[in-house]
Amino acid sequence: MYDILDFDANFAAYLEKWMQMNKSKFKNIEQMEDAMPEVYMRWLNSPAAFLEGTAPAMYFEKFSDPQMLVNWVSEYEAAKVPVPDLLLERISDLGKHSLYPLMRAARDKDNSIQTRMTALNLLKEIDCGEEPMEICMDIIDRRQEDDELADVAAELMANMGAGVVKPILDRFEEVSDNAQETYLDILVNYPGDDRIYDLLMSAFISHSDKIALYASFIGKLGDERALDTLKKALNLQEITYLDYLEIRNAVEMLGGVVETEREFAGDPYYESLKGER
Repeated sequence: MYDILDFDANFAAYLEKWMQMNKSKFKNIEQMEDAMPEVYMRWLNSPAAFLEGTAPAMYFEKFSDPQMLVNWVSEYEAAKVPVPDLLLERISDLGKHSLYPLMRAARDKDNSIQTRMTALNLLKEIDCGEEPMEICMDIIDRRQEDDELADVAAELMANMGAGVVKPILDRFEEVSDNAQETYLDILVNYPGDDRIYDLLMSAFISHSDKIALYASFIGKLGDERALDTLKKALNLQEITYLDYLEIRNAVEMLGGVVETEREFAGDPYYESLKGER
């Protein structure tokens, strides 16, 4: 149903031909690279044989059904052909008309991870408001340790504003540690709620394996009440040098002063830096 045309390969062929024809005009490769934006624009706006004479820039402009365009993205990814940026731009240009097709693609667990990620990234490009919040939270609630889909969902939620705070707090205690970590990364952008401060400090104290991460969250939250806890943590014997640096940075972000430096003999990162001095 959909034409799967490799725009990247066709531009690469166009570029190779252009370089062969024009290499004598340039003194070095840097000068040739500086000309690339102009070459790309020329390709975009020139009739192309692989598009039966249509310029690449105009090819997707003749399609206005957002559901069809979103399905087309899925077909490209299923065929393992690079999705044309021009197709993604067309979906984004349709704005709110693309909202529900993109939400359906992001929600559908039968879609590939890549297709769902693409849908979420496009939702970041349009004025989606809080509409996809439940989709994002459903993804984050189920996140694994290394989960790119959940990372993109969190980025989308972080753009939604303070309206995310209550829904996150309402379910926080019911989700996994991985999900809680992601939610805290979002919540620290909204200081002033004691519940956020309490949850973050509890995580900092109870997750010794991620002390650097939670220290960075504390610095972002900006609540000076954390200073005493942070300063005590600077002296913990079990922390690594990287932990120490992140805790110290959080102290300084909150307006505190670190008065003593510690030695971390045997710590690989500390020793590597020491050897460079």
